[in-house]
Amino acid sequence: MLVREVMTLNPIILNHAASTQEAAQHMRDAGVGDVLVHQDGRLLGIITDRDIVVRVVADGKSPELTTLGDCCSEELHTLEPDMDAEEAVATMREFAIRRIPVVEQGQVVGIVSIGDLAIERDEHSALADISAEAPNT
Repeated sequence: MLVREVMTLNPIILNHAASTQEAAQHMRDAGVGDVLVHQDGRLLGIITDRDIVVRVVADGKSPELTTLGDCCSEELHTLEPDMDAEEAVATMREFAIRRIPVVEQGQVVGIVSIGDLAIERDEHSALADISAEAPNT
């Protein structure tokens, strides 16, 4: 199975100057836990709902004033759509990450999450069941 067969298309991508509050609102509205961050047309990083809690809220920073560029994870691992999905699994294991942007010819075309892979690998697993459910609102 290829990455393109399991990836989620059209991930949310926001400018590095956007606030973490704006990112959180996009996550809520889309029922996702991550936003990709760009600067000057290039992928800069990723921020997750957990990052916002740990790096912004828990540190007493203002979500309205803290930009994505101030707190996103910039050490990115990416995949290409025609890679084997097992490479995504191996990368997640090796680097203890749950989401990986998918890039083709320098452009973001999707994102693969641990939940996407769980559904494809074993649709009856607990993680697959949870990942397939509608998000809590």
